[in-house]
Amino acid sequence: MIDVLVAGGGPAGLAAAIHSALAGLETVVVEPRTAPVDKACGEGVMPSGVAALRALGAEITGRELRGIRYVHGAARAEALFRGRSGLGIRRTALHSALHQRALRLGVRIVPGRVGEVLQTTDTVTAGGFTARWLIAADGLHSTVRRGLGLELPSGAHRRYGLRRHYRVEPWTDFVEVHWSGHGEAYVTPVADDLVGVAVLSRVRRGYDEHLGDFPALTALLRGAPETEVRGAGPLLQRVRRRVAGRVLLVGDAAGYVDALTGEGIALGLATAGAAVHCLAAGRVEEYERAWALLTRRHRLLTGALLTASRRPGTARLIVPMASRLPPVFTAAVHALQ
Repeated sequence: MIDVLVAGGGPAGLAAAIHSALAGLETVVVEPRTAPVDKACGEGVMPSGVAALRALGAEITGRELRGIRYVHGAARAEALFRGRSGLGIRRTALHSALHQRALRLGVRIVPGRVGEVLQTTDTVTAGGFTARWLIAADGLHSTVRRGLGLELPSGAHRRYGLRRHYRVEPWTDFVEVHWSGHGEAYVTPVADDLVGVAVLSRVRRGYDEHLGDFPALTALLRGAPETEVRGAGPLLQRVRRRVAGRVLLVGDAAGYVDALTGEGIALGLATAGAAVHCLAAGRVEEYERAWALLTRRHRLLTGALLTASRRPGTARLIVPMASRLPPVFTAAVHALQ
């Protein structure tokens, strides 16, 4: 019997595996995809996430990010990160760094899916393994979460994300969020000659149609598209609870509000660390509260921005108001970094 079985080998799952290995726990990760794994992701890592990656011993490289800038027409608002930099990093490069770190620590990464989860008082069995604990990090549409009956209805306000890269020299060292009446476009420099552009919207349509809402941004994307479009959604995932017997949910599987504030990677790493800390200390019952504290500011701020952005008329006011109240915008960015 192993100590920890991790369902899902994305950033949150690999971070959980690394934390487990560092705690001296025998760990196996079950992941159906071949490394390096790519997915629709804004690819901007907040300063807290960069610090967490380095603490894990992951060898990461990318484009330094100085802050966040909101853009809507002529209106702009920007805030520098405080003390530390963020990082623009290709999702494949991030995955490779975590994957290699886990392997160096002796984590076994096996192909497959965990499938049905069976529990006793002392064990959990899934994917052909019996373990003392199962950490479910199998993403936004977690099959483990669904199988355990932990999902709640996500409601009518559904949003979707699409991402593509452009071979062009970055014109900014900020994460730029361009706003329109129907959604946002996120610009993240990830290399000296590569920019990622992710669009988020309630409207389901093609990527190029979405990009047409941002003519000023389109004019900057002079290079040909470098990658295919990848999509994700619906983004909102509501979860009944994050602990079910000997199973703990981390990352997107633990519940997700929206990608609007760009904290997905940082929160995935943080919740993975908290879950392993609680189970290694024999205090699994504390994880639910730890998760709530770690994600509280994100949930409150993201929820408020989403509410304001649902009406085109209100959405048009977000950037002008932020530009007129720079201390408020800066405080919000600092609270999330």
